[in-house]
Amino acid sequence: MSLRPYTTIAAPAQDEFVERRSRFIGHIAPVTTEEEAMAFLKGLRDKHYDARHNVFAFVLRDGRSRFSDDGEPSGTGGKPVMDVITGAGLSDVAVVVTRYFGGVLLGTGGLTHAYSQGASLAVAAAKLRHMRPATAMKITCDYGFYGQLSYLLPRYEVFTASSDFGEKVTLDLRCPTEHVKALCSELTELTSGQLKPEIGEEEYLDTNGAKA
Repeated sequence: MSLRPYTTIAAPAQDEFVERRSRFIGHIAPVTTEEEAMAFLKGLRDKHYDARHNVFAFVLRDGRSRFSDDGEPSGTGGKPVMDVITGAGLSDVAVVVTRYFGGVLLGTGGLTHAYSQGASLAVAAAKLRHMRPATAMKITCDYGFYGQLSYLLPRYEVFTASSDFGEKVTLDLRCPTEHVKALCSELTELTSGQLKPEIGEEEYLDTNGAKA
């Protein structure tokens, strides 16, 4: 099954606001499994043990998702948080909005808006990571071709994972999967078929070449 691009976040983040004396703290973290999402929630429940509610939602890139109102009226907490995550196009993230009750009832509309705002602030505080499929490629060539490769590879946004300059040059590369066909075609034309990359497996890289 071919991998598909997705957007997540680089690291946990949080922000907060006060609405009619209730304090809302929005937390977000990258997660890859339901277990990680629930551990994130438990950690915040333990930290904010004296808070009235810890509303949460998570979305994984495999399609699994879950949310909870944590005691708030049905539909006023978890669903608005989930809507913020999906509206931002995020996957592999968990969001918890902690509420310290201030003594003033907000009503269903007010709660929905507050939890949505808490989640939105958390998302805005996070640094996004745009992940895309990259295919492993290995190229071994004479030094005479290396100069041409040095010019060609950046045009296809290819990352060099490692290089070995021995009797020949050996490059361990990661090419965005969407560019593999065009790169191989140009390499064939440029070298009259002398360079044939070894094609490996797909993995996820962000725009800086870092793995998921």
